[in-house]
Amino acid sequence: METGLSLPHLLTDAKNRCKMRRVAQFQLRVNGAAHRVTGEAGDSLLSVLRYDLGLTGAKFGCGEGHCGACTVLLGGEAARACVTRLGAVGDRPITTIESLESNGRLHPVQQAFLEAEAFQCGYCTPGLVMATVGLLSMNPDPSADDIARALDRNVCRCGTYPRIVRAIQDAARHMRGAGAGGRQP
Repeated sequence: METGLSLPHLLTDAKNRCKMRRVAQFQLRVNGAAHRVTGEAGDSLLSVLRYDLGLTGAKFGCGEGHCGACTVLLGGEAARACVTRLGAVGDRPITTIESLESNGRLHPVQQAFLEAEAFQCGYCTPGLVMATVGLLSMNPDPSADDIARALDRNVCRCGTYPRIVRAIQDAARHMRGAGAGGRQP
């Protein structure tokens, strides 16, 4: 059956559809720096961070906000970047794992994860660290139940959960002991 559409015609049609996309400029504040990005309001924050800004710490996992590999802080609270739309960010600052290290020193949460060996393959680690930083900014002395609730949807396929909980408790103790000297993003 002949459709009458040739490959060049189909390619031209696709190019015209791309030109008709509604793109806009978005001003983002990521890790303390202003960035202007072009995109659609429905674009995922994760894709903008990874492909437009080159910040690859947040990982693509499930793509549905269930595994936590893409966790960043949005306005200081943990958010799943894969399901957060560019148009919903507004003027809230975005913090990614790339900003936690400062002057060659790891953030206390990163250091605690390292010391407790709270990871194996490491794929989930950036999301877990960011969720933990968000938790400790709101609750500096979380119980094991608080930690379980906060990280309920952060999946570690290697199963290092006991070490993750220990790392979070150690980081919380360290940050409380450091007082005003404890770094927070």
